[in-house]
Amino acid sequence: MTLKPKRIIFFGDSITQQGVSKNGYITLLKRKLDSTKYEVLGAGIGGNKIYDLYLRLEDDVLNKKPDLVVIYVGINDVWHKQSSHTGTDYDKYLKFYQALINKIQGIGSKVVLCTPSVIGEKKDGTNEMDADLNKYAAGIRELAAKNNLPLCDLRKVFADYEASNNLEDQEKGILTTDRVHLNEKGNQLVAEQLLPLVK
Repeated sequence: MTLKPKRIIFFGDSITQQGVSKNGYITLLKRKLDSTKYEVLGAGIGGNKIYDLYLRLEDDVLNKKPDLVVIYVGINDVWHKQSSHTGTDYDKYLKFYQALINKIQGIGSKVVLCTPSVIGEKKDGTNEMDADLNKYAAGIRELAAKNNLPLCDLRKVFADYEASNNLEDQEKGILTTDRVHLNEKGNQLVAEQLLPLVK
């Protein structure tokens, strides 16, 4: 009897949507994981915020009966507060996030949380939305601790990387193409961080 491969779903916004492209982080992970043991799926939709994930949770995640779900969301929740005033308030964000965790665990799946990475790559504190991103990232760290879940702290990983590698303090081009979406290096970095957590 052969064991069914473990099904991993990456659940998020456009960063995750692009993760399944040729050099995307999900594709990179797929290459590193034995396909007889792991089935890797992306469920990212551009522009999604936490409540969009909540609304499509059933169709895009639960019905596919994953063994593990990696949640990577928060950029639009913060960004859209400024750009279109349709972002998500912090308290509401955490409530929806906890609801996602509860529902995914409710079908017996494991969950990995990711902190939102960057909106702008300048040194910490000088991008317009750093304070908000730090706050939301701190909230996710607390959720991970409270629910005893593994955490991929991309916010910290990106900040550390920028501190050592973004010497000219550019706002994009180090890990992102456009201040938000990942370039090749950014995708590699995310894949490296996630690999031990999904194995």
